[in-house]
Amino acid sequence: MEIGVPKETKDQEFRVGLSPSSVRVLSENGHAIFVQNAAGNGAGFTDDDYVNAGASIVATPSEAWSRDLVVKVKEPLEQEYKFLQKGQLLFTYLHLAADRKLTENLIDCGVTAIAYETVEQPGSNKLPLLTPMSIIAGRLAVQFGARFLESQQGGRGVLLGGVPGVKPGRVAIVGGGVVGTEAAKIAVGMGATVQILDVNVERLSYLETLFGSRVELLYSNSTQIETAVKEADLVIGAVLVPGRRAPILVSRDLVKQMRRGSVIVDVAVDQGGCVETLHTTSHTNPVYVEEGVLHYGVPNMPGAVPWTSTQALNNSTLPYVLQLSNLGIQALQENQALAKGVNVQNHRLVHPAVLSCFPDLA
Repeated sequence: MEIGVPKETKDQEFRVGLSPSSVRVLSENGHAIFVQNAAGNGAGFTDDDYVNAGASIVATPSEAWSRDLVVKVKEPLEQEYKFLQKGQLLFTYLHLAADRKLTENLIDCGVTAIAYETVEQPGSNKLPLLTPMSIIAGRLAVQFGARFLESQQGGRGVLLGGVPGVKPGRVAIVGGGVVGTEAAKIAVGMGATVQILDVNVERLSYLETLFGSRVELLYSNSTQIETAVKEADLVIGAVLVPGRRAPILVSRDLVKQMRRGSVIVDVAVDQGGCVETLHTTSHTNPVYVEEGVLHYGVPNMPGAVPWTSTQALNNSTLPYVLQLSNLGIQALQENQALAKGVNVQNHRLVHPAVLSCFPDLA
């Protein structure tokens, strides 16, 4: 099979769909890989690295896109819609619940679009291709939050870890899944006072085995969220409803009650976000001030550490890419996890969660 790897076009997105080591595996299995010139530079992979692994370097995006299978990291942007082709397999993060225009274009063009974030292992509810980036995003959320709490960045000048004689900063994490757990690890390591709010009591019990008394674990309801958010220096949105838009849990009225210069980092922004006042930002312009609070809404946070995140992502995606390459569309019948990842096929929106967001597109 011919596999295309275009260069990412999202703002400061330096990850790449396939690493040279993944290309080597695919090449050894008899597949032809076409990597766009400089696609891997931002992640530390040169064109020579790809050639040595068995790939061909192509000069234009159209040459990378015009293949049977296209492997990316982020969703196609508007300037890439023209490259989508009927019968093509597209394997990437899509997050369609927050992007009606892309959803409509994928339906119109006739591609089979498989979203990393909805590939789900049957019977376990595990999302193996979302997890590695959720780990990185969770850890980065605290790192970025700590930075924007600095006065020079517009924050209220709080050191999360505090110092002897001065209390540490407070971090409220809304959602106790992978993102929330990883954020808590970093925040606790910094010495902050940390709260995690979640509606799943079993998950809270599990988190107690990880953190013990170092993290305050709270059942998430409107009263608990209100109290935690108002007292926090840093609020991290870590809510995931697979395939669906994230629910709004932090209202504008609640943001108004936060201290000036506090920071909100919403990792759920790629699914619409769970904070009413938050909208998508970019690595170039990552924050804005609303109601006196700094809002960080970069949807491709792991793109800030592309050397690490590209390899972490490929460790999980390669087995699926290899199966798609070997079997083509038949892989969707052979692999239930891949089948669950299909969002659009044969000019139809087929994923139930995304359909619930756009019922008129059924």
